[in-house]
Amino acid sequence: MNAPFRSRYDLEFKLYPYARHADQEARAVVRHPVVIVGGGPVGMGLALDLGKRGVPCVVLDDHEGIGAGSRAICFAKRTLEICDRLGCGDPMVEKGVVWNLGRVYRDEEEIYDFNLLPEEGHKRPAFINLQQPYFERFLVEEIRRAQENGAPLSLRGKNRVSALESRGDYARLTIETPDGPYALDADWVIAADGARSPLREMLGLGFEGRVFEDNFLIADIRATNIDIPVERRFWFDPPFNRGETALMHRQPDDVWRLDFQLGWGIDRAAESAEPNVRARVAAMLGDEIDFELVWSSIYTFRCCTMERYVHGPVIFAGDAAHQVSPFGARGANGGMQDIDNLGWKLGLVVTGAAPRALLESYHTERKAAALENIKNSSRSADFLTPRSPAHALFREAVLDLVKDNAFARPMVNSGRLSTPCIYDGSPLNGVDALKGAPRLTRPGAPCLDAPMGEGFLLDALSGGRFQLLALRAQVPEDEALGVVSVPRPSRQMAERYLGDAQSALYLIRPDQHVAARWPDYEREAISEALRRACARGEGAGP
Repeated sequence: MNAPFRSRYDLEFKLYPYARHADQEARAVVRHPVVIVGGGPVGMGLALDLGKRGVPCVVLDDHEGIGAGSRAICFAKRTLEICDRLGCGDPMVEKGVVWNLGRVYRDEEEIYDFNLLPEEGHKRPAFINLQQPYFERFLVEEIRRAQENGAPLSLRGKNRVSALESRGDYARLTIETPDGPYALDADWVIAADGARSPLREMLGLGFEGRVFEDNFLIADIRATNIDIPVERRFWFDPPFNRGETALMHRQPDDVWRLDFQLGWGIDRAAESAEPNVRARVAAMLGDEIDFELVWSSIYTFRCCTMERYVHGPVIFAGDAAHQVSPFGARGANGGMQDIDNLGWKLGLVVTGAAPRALLESYHTERKAAALENIKNSSRSADFLTPRSPAHALFREAVLDLVKDNAFARPMVNSGRLSTPCIYDGSPLNGVDALKGAPRLTRPGAPCLDAPMGEGFLLDALSGGRFQLLALRAQVPEDEALGVVSVPRPSRQMAERYLGDAQSALYLIRPDQHVAARWPDYEREAISEALRRACARGEGAGP
């Protein structure tokens, strides 16, 4: 039997090689405010956020940098906006392949297309395609710059957590290294250690959900003579993969991501063998395309979540807390929204500016977001992998309709790709006293970007603190909060924030979600909304 194909990717960066740390020499166990376990996008993103807030934290990773394989490639507009706030959005967009347009085919016929960012007035595109190792490298490079500027961050490679014990208001970790084990204590442990989360297993916590009975083959190829525009292409029942689906994306460095649905009862070893992978690729591209096979993998997926994301001093984020199907690009993007939500709250708690109860709102808000993502992701997956003959007939009927009937297209992809969640019902939401204003910027919603002078609104709201956005509204000079004053809003800003209102004042959270809004300045109302957003952690979960 042919051996499974091994990666030829050149994106392996050894960014934080193992080095013995003073904590390993200490006679007593050293205690840190925050220890993050896991060096992927979620762990490094949170470390960068906390470090720039002056919160000391340690990142423990069982590797010494970035692994092989492109893995996640589709990074959404909201993720790029978060990375702008963290200081590393520009290199990601410069390296990434920008796209907004997707096309859907049935057999060889295009049945419809869609534009994920049809409106003007946004700094960032709907998506970029960027191999995950590059995404991680840009985060780590920004961490290095932050360290040079005094950020209290420690990255420790080849530090594998082998035991975790929750001790009430802190946790103890046992860590294996090339020089033997040592222990650390932490006021807070952030489990960002992936879908198989060893920390979750160490605490005996469940991960409930559903396994989808299907297999998919990823093949990343390098080719220079593929004449296809930069867009997402998806096929139902193509001639090169009859009865199944296929997907095609362009990545940087002349690399293309190809994704083939295989079905459930397959011989995984045989399908992974290089000659068989190459045969599938050649059938898709045609004999005239020369390509190098640089990485391949077969995957199945689950849609599942933990019951709770906060367990005493241990907080779960990213795939360790929830997992979705890859359809809709909600995995890594959802994880980045987790740390966007968690970073400012944990920073306030660690520095004593907010009570521990504030972190309960992280669970409340991000569990609601995970359930929303799982719902949309599961609907898309069910459409791609019918569970019964009746489901298959339904899919064929929908595909008969979508070419000429726009109402049927959301059934193919339920929910816009990786749209950030609006935290309706959050205990942190203040009043909505702005009559006639658009619902898309109501309390709980992420701010929408818009042109502002020579720049963009979200850049002005990227300070990582509470701010007031004043549109045609007067704010006293002695207002302690940061104020972004816009006396003459652009057309897009007026449409997105004013609607029929003549003036507006928004209280914006550090993660650029709306906390409350009013027609005019009211000091006491703002103070009450700020107290609510900083102190309220109680409330039932979703």
